[in-house]
Amino acid sequence: MRLLLDTCIFHWLVTDDFKLSTAERGACADPANTVYLSARSGGIRSSRGT
Repeated sequence: MRLLLDTCIFHWLVTDDFKLSTAERGACADPANTVYLSARSGGIRSSRGT
């Protein structure tokens, strides 16, 4: 399976945050899966236009 992670999920994964379930952590750790980090994750835009 191919997994595409955004910045929040990646951060939760590497900081061992409780927001990720055991199944989600297992999917990322499974060597049969390929994990990608979204290239668009770093682009945060302000809703105030600044």
